[in-house]
Amino acid sequence: MFEPSQELVDAIYRDKVLQARRAPLEEKFLAGPRLFDYACRITMDGIRSQHPDADERRVRAILRERLEFARRLEQAL
Repeated sequence: MFEPSQELVDAIYRDKVLQARRAPLEEKFLAGPRLFDYACRITMDGIRSQHPDADERRVRAILRERLEFARRLEQAL
């Protein structure tokens, strides 16, 4: 299995930071909602895997429960 060197990891990170700095303000503004949508899709895929009999409505309900739990945890800090 290929293990990237720390030098490569650092170079990729540096390139991503520089790319983000050059991004137009509109793109930066939309990045948050896009990342949230992406995270929700991945989470819903996990929910479907954990609950194979759940329909889409139930999957979304479980997602809402998890998001609410996360909010409560965040507020407790």
